[in-house]
Amino acid sequence: MGVLTALAILAGLIVVHEAGHFFAATWQGIRVSSFSIGFGPVLLERQRRGVQFALRAIPLGGFVAFPDDDDESDIPKDDPNLLSNRPLHQRALVIAAGVMANFLLAWLVLVAQGYVVGIPAGFSAAPGVLVAAVQPNQAAALAGLKPGDRIISLAGQPIGGGQEAVAELVKTIQGAPSRTLPLVAERQGQKVKLKLKPSDLGGLGRIGAQLQPNGTEAFRRPKGPLEPIRQADHDFALLTKRTIAGFGTLATHFGETAGQVSGPVKIVEMGATLAKQGGGSLFLFAALISINLAVLNSLPLPLLDGGQFVLLLLEGVRGRPIPARFQMAFMQSGFVLLVGLSVVLIVKDTSQLPLVQQLLGH
Repeated sequence: MGVLTALAILAGLIVVHEAGHFFAATWQGIRVSSFSIGFGPVLLERQRRGVQFALRAIPLGGFVAFPDDDDESDIPKDDPNLLSNRPLHQRALVIAAGVMANFLLAWLVLVAQGYVVGIPAGFSAAPGVLVAAVQPNQAAALAGLKPGDRIISLAGQPIGGGQEAVAELVKTIQGAPSRTLPLVAERQGQKVKLKLKPSDLGGLGRIGAQLQPNGTEAFRRPKGPLEPIRQADHDFALLTKRTIAGFGTLATHFGETAGQVSGPVKIVEMGATLAKQGGGSLFLFAALISINLAVLNSLPLPLLDGGQFVLLLLEGVRGRPIPARFQMAFMQSGFVLLVGLSVVLIVKDTSQLPLVQQLLGH
């Protein structure tokens, strides 16, 4: 049930993104030929007002297509309602609308969280530190730590609770590069004894795991009808800032952070886990993924909205359209890059699923 919930959220976010492009075009009277979720062969389709609405076989995103892209279209090339014949600012709005829709959805989800779940009222800490994620082939993974484990003892010292416990644990790990530390973790109600050997990174110990405090987030009822909106403004700004910073760190320290990049399989697994927790977790998951989709699509890469925007900017600077040959090469290179990256991430994430690891004998 948790997996289905996570898949439904991801599908909804994709639909919202593509709907942004679609409604920005139709609102301006621009012709649209199709609205598709997924890529590849059509599984289900419906024609309405000259637009094909389709569900396709490969669930790696979606797209809105225009007659301009179809060489067999019977619409005259000089039709004023073709996207390519519209002014630069109208085309820019169509391209930017997907990102705007995801940002707006994230804010609305955070507002809904305030009204439905309540306003965050502090964290109720419990002993231990949770392992939220583990990087493959790093010290934590080699020691046998798994996502969901609760570390209760390290180097013979019991672990307290709260953010202070996380800071103390990180301090101990950083101070023990290349040293073997006995560790006790709780996994599904059973204690597991492990040996953790932090790697040496510039004189500091590193284990390749994401740690977080153990406990539950408490919520209270809003003090007034506007408090959820103010809280959503604060949380939206904070999540967006951290997401942009994360992409910046990935670009500037790619070698160190590439292992933390997750694909759709890992995202669904994380969403399924949060669905079981209930409360405000799913609201936060939906908002965070929606913001990540918006920021990702803003990057100036081929096939992404940011790449399309770069072509528009170049056209504005040149004062005339970019040659079709250059645009085609730009898009084709992006297709190969993004599909290749998606396949790699899916294979990597799938290989780390517990059931797959058991089948492989890990």
